Amino acid sequence: MTSRAPDVEGLTLLSVVARTGSLGAAARTMGLAQPNASRMLARLERDLGLSLVDRSPSGSRLTPHGRLVVDWAEPVLTALDRLAAGAESLREDRASHLVVGASLTVGEHLVPRWLTRFRSEQPEVQVRIRVMNSADVVAAVESRTIDVGFVESPTVPSSLQSLVVGHDELVVVVAPDHPWTHRAQVSVDDLAATPLVVREPGSGTRDTVDELLAGREAATPVMELSSITAIVSSVAAGIGPAVVSAHAVTDAVRDHRVRIVPLAGEPLRRDLRAVWRPSRRLGVSWDFVLTACHTPPS
Repeated sequence: MTSRAPDVEGLTLLSVVARTGSLGAAARTMGLAQPNASRMLARLERDLGLSLVDRSPSGSRLTPHGRLVVDWAEPVLTALDRLAAGAESLREDRASHLVVGASLTVGEHLVPRWLTRFRSEQPEVQVRIRVMNSADVVAAVESRTIDVGFVESPTVPSSLQSLVVGHDELVVVVAPDHPWTHRAQVSVDDLAATPLVVREPGSGTRDTVDELLAGREAATPVMELSSITAIVSSVAAGIGPAVVSAHAVTDAVRDHRVRIVPLAGEPLRRDLRAVWRPSRRLGVSWDFVLTACHTPPS
């Protein structure tokens, strides 16, 4: 005869009977009615094809087979307790804090929509957003001060894992009365020869512009700023052209404060990436990354 796999509750009951010396006491310990406990024990004996407990008016005593089964069941029940405790810790982790780092462009223009959608799906998770330039996001991920980061840099260090979550296009913007507004397009050589309003070193946008102008003798920037809003305001004031994310100038273009001038050649597109430590168990961080991937751009 082939025995069935024993029922976990039945094994637990048998273990409690061994500890209390009474089926009735074991049933009370487990919150069971005694008839239900008796049926559970009978089912366990039937499944195993063994007599496990001798019952008498003075109590219940395990048979030799019953004592062996309890000895064999203990590590199984202990492992199940560990599994349950681990699952509980995962639930607590999901209900705890998530610290997300984002580059300026991503943080100002994309994260708010990601966060709104994420909170609607997982309201129990408390999310903190830290906005900084891409280099600082990478450093914060590597130093374990944030759980996951989002950057717009052309490259990501080999020490981190990454996933493309979206795309962005950089555009050339000028003041409404700038001479370039009368041209059909400007070239990369035009950009190299012109003092630009630029982001600070370490910014993903600055890295992309530096990569674009590599190999050319580029003019010294007229101004370095760490705020996209300040850059747009400076361009609108006529201080100089800038290369910025299309996301960052939507309102300014609509309000006629700046104009976009087409750049000759292929559009200047870049990947937006999530970055994290390879050794990190992502958990709820991965859910946020998936939210970023699946939230359509505005």
